[in-house]
Amino acid sequence: MTSAGSSTPRRHGRRGRRGEQLMVPRAEFDSYYGRPVIKAPSWEPRDIAGYFFLGGLAGAGSVLAAGAHATGRSTTATAMKISSLTAVSLSAAALIHDLGRPDRFVNMLRVFKPTSPMSVGSWLLSLYGPAAGAAAASAVTGRLPRLGATATGAAALLGPAVASYTAVLAADTAVPAWHDAHRELPYLFTASATAAASGMALVLGPRSENSPARHAAAVAAVGEIAAHRALERRLGLVGETYRDGRAGTLLRAARALTFGGALGATLLGGRHRAAAAASGLALLAGSAFTRFGVFAAGIASAEDPKYTVRPQRERLEERRRT
Repeated sequence: MTSAGSSTPRRHGRRGRRGEQLMVPRAEFDSYYGRPVIKAPSWEPRDIAGYFFLGGLAGAGSVLAAGAHATGRSTTATAMKISSLTAVSLSAAALIHDLGRPDRFVNMLRVFKPTSPMSVGSWLLSLYGPAAGAAAASAVTGRLPRLGATATGAAALLGPAVASYTAVLAADTAVPAWHDAHRELPYLFTASATAAASGMALVLGPRSENSPARHAAAVAAVGEIAAHRALERRLGLVGETYRDGRAGTLLRAARALTFGGALGATLLGGRHRAAAAASGLALLAGSAFTRFGVFAAGIASAEDPKYTVRPQRERLEERRRT
């Protein structure tokens, strides 16, 4: 029993109990002295963002090359096969340069680990590269056409995985802007890769053969913008990193270039060679800006502790409520 004037809180029954009340506000913790909670990746932006872009261009380019090959668009097919081989070679070079020593890439092929995006990606590149090389060599020399057709098909089958696995690689890290976007990043990277490959086909292919590239550019632009909006909407606080700072500037430019390139290709690319080439260059630049913008957003989210601590706290609070 307690007296009427006692300050001891009265306990209610099970149905009416409201729990203990906090006497002081909950502490708003970010990190010790505002320092990052996680370590930002030590990747060189030019190497890794370039690796993301070039791998996407190569993979999606092989799909367009196979389509052009199958429909008799020989000039575009040859150009895209050479483009994909060049892009994947430069992509591998950028990765090896960031690793520091070529033997580190070779060491990753000693085992195959399906749960490791880096291991899967290394094997993808090692299988895709020879297929892209054989397809390009046959197209340029005119020799072994059956082998060339088989290699073209193999590169096209592996192409979508090459174009999108880097999104899985990024999302597998602890970087908030990448990890929290694991649902949307593969779609964003695939759409961006398709836009780049379409742009390359518009730049290199003749006007009479660019109808598939123009249609692909339009679909890619819609897909990329939709994926980006879905990403920002779902990420909440972490989505700020895609809107602010260097990442925001790059991604706004990317959307403008991609949309403008797709619009120019759709309206003018079928009638004017110069318009097709200009639209293609805009699509290529937009895709590159997307990859560098995503990279910059990841670094920004790793360097600011609030993007690590506050989303975790919100998830804990949500679990308590439910």
